[in-house]
Amino acid sequence: MTSETTPRRSDATRAAILTAARERFAADGYERATIRAIAADARIDPSMVMRYYGNKEKLFAAAAEFDLRLPDLAAAPRDTVGARLAGHLVDRWENDETLMALLRAGVTNPAAAERMRQLFTAQLGPAVAALATNPAEVPLRAGLLATQALGFALTRYVLRFPPVIAMDRATVVAWLGPTLQRYLTGSPE
Repeated sequence: MTSETTPRRSDATRAAILTAARERFAADGYERATIRAIAADARIDPSMVMRYYGNKEKLFAAAAEFDLRLPDLAAAPRDTVGARLAGHLVDRWENDETLMALLRAGVTNPAAAERMRQLFTAQLGPAVAALATNPAEVPLRAGLLATQALGFALTRYVLRFPPVIAMDRATVVAWLGPTLQRYLTGSPE
């Protein structure tokens, strides 16, 4: 095996740190998560976390890399894009701790909130633009989509409102889909 195909120990260490950071930020939020706790979770010395990431804010930024993996809404029948997006977002929320960490941290930390804004702007904007008939409306429509996606996630996964938690995926899509549809293709009237 050549050195080019052999994983480097530093790659494994970085991966362990990021995994531990995502889990700790998701569980504790940004403010309560500590470098020491993240290092303990990764089974390394805290100095290694600092060596690779410099500080907690930089570690969070690295751990908070998140791809919404939005479906190609332009390829879907136009009258189904809201339901399709709603189902996709539920699946992403249910299966990724990174987004949960971002959400929890974004509520209390300005840097985390900015990171969340950047991710949603960069990823929702192009999805909305692919459907837009008026390019000037893209930022507004993307922002409205974010209010629904983030508001739903906050009430279901962080605040844990019982009626919202009790909803199965199909019920969520049935309620959330029409609102997302309106934001994607509808008008304000």
